[in-house]
Amino acid sequence: MSEAPESVEPSKATPAKSSAADQSNQSQPAPRRIIRRRRRARKQQEEEDVVDPILLEKVLKESSLPKDYNFEIVKSVRRIKQLDATHVSLQMPEGLLLYATVLADIFQRLVPTLQHVSVLGDVTYGACCVDDLGAKALGAQLLLHYGHSCLVPLQHTAVPCLYVFVEIRIDVQHLVDCVCETIPESTSVCLLGTVQFRNALVEAAPILNDRNRPSVIPQAKPLSPGEVLGCTSPKLDDYPDAVVVFCADGRFHLESTMISNPSHKFLRYDPYCKMLTIEEYDTIKMKSIRHDAIQKARSAKIFGVVLGTLGRQGNPAILQNIRSLLTKHNKRSFIMLLSEVTPAKLSSIPKPDAWVQIACPRLSVDWGHFFNVPVLSSYELHVCLQETEWNTKDNSYPMDFYSQAGGPWANYHGANKDRQYQVVP
Repeated sequence: MSEAPESVEPSKATPAKSSAADQSNQSQPAPRRIIRRRRRARKQQEEEDVVDPILLEKVLKESSLPKDYNFEIVKSVRRIKQLDATHVSLQMPEGLLLYATVLADIFQRLVPTLQHVSVLGDVTYGACCVDDLGAKALGAQLLLHYGHSCLVPLQHTAVPCLYVFVEIRIDVQHLVDCVCETIPESTSVCLLGTVQFRNALVEAAPILNDRNRPSVIPQAKPLSPGEVLGCTSPKLDDYPDAVVVFCADGRFHLESTMISNPSHKFLRYDPYCKMLTIEEYDTIKMKSIRHDAIQKARSAKIFGVVLGTLGRQGNPAILQNIRSLLTKHNKRSFIMLLSEVTPAKLSSIPKPDAWVQIACPRLSVDWGHFFNVPVLSSYELHVCLQETEWNTKDNSYPMDFYSQAGGPWANYHGANKDRQYQVVP
């Protein structure tokens, strides 16, 4: 018998003749070798079934897409064909918007039945800004959302939506070398970053382990391991002595981890300029400013409640909970819908003594002190109404807006995940 090139597993077969000593084992099945198709070969075949590989290679070669960016072209084409879509909308953050027309051209060349590709050009801060309603208004049968993970469940979008992370290949060995030059051996490491670099974190972890820097990749479910949002980050209480190595080209997402884990040390690796820097955040000052706003809001009699309408930022279920809490505490309130919450916009409405915004928690944390009256996040309103305690133990501030472990102010807590506003008769 020739040697099988693939993996094998035991299976039932007719037993061969045995000696007298083995008569009792004749009823046991003997193993035989089964050839399994390799996963890589199966994936290649599936891709060929979706699009002609020669045409795909030609189209990509003629495009200006960067080779280190994974736009998941085949996966997108498969979804377009599954839906028999003739109109597709593309949505992406500003850093990727320059590739929108290139992608539109690629899809129309690979899917001849695709007649229209619309580009949604409004500002896109994160996956919470997914504009399925805008895509539906344009008549699109599919929305391709680039650069972010799936925060708004697909069953709640007005049109089918495909999230494309746009994972980016980086120099992982350089990342590891920088870390090992900076921290001593036996130092524990927590690897985190934005979703584009999640595969780089997975690749870096075993290399750091081999070089005696024990590494883990924490997770705030339902996000991917190592993924951090500007409003959601893992708590690192299980790794009190670890150094956090964060892979990103900016600080916004990193600050989320720093706010929720103020006692840790942080290093940020920028994969574009290949630089590792020490990062700090004044959590004590931030919490002092936010505590003052909460205290001032406790005397408010009228609250304006802002529901963010930029994509799916605002959760109607949280809105209902907020209004119920205000009624319970004898506070008057009204609802205002806004896509962009700015000091100029809110100052034009002098009636409320305070605001609570259901859009982005970082709006209150980063910009709250620029408003003329307190503008609280949903978490801060719970503190204001004494529905939850203000954390004074470790100076942390919760970044759990899209975490399954989040409180009643968060999107995945209880009935909030259904995103439904129940009309009470």
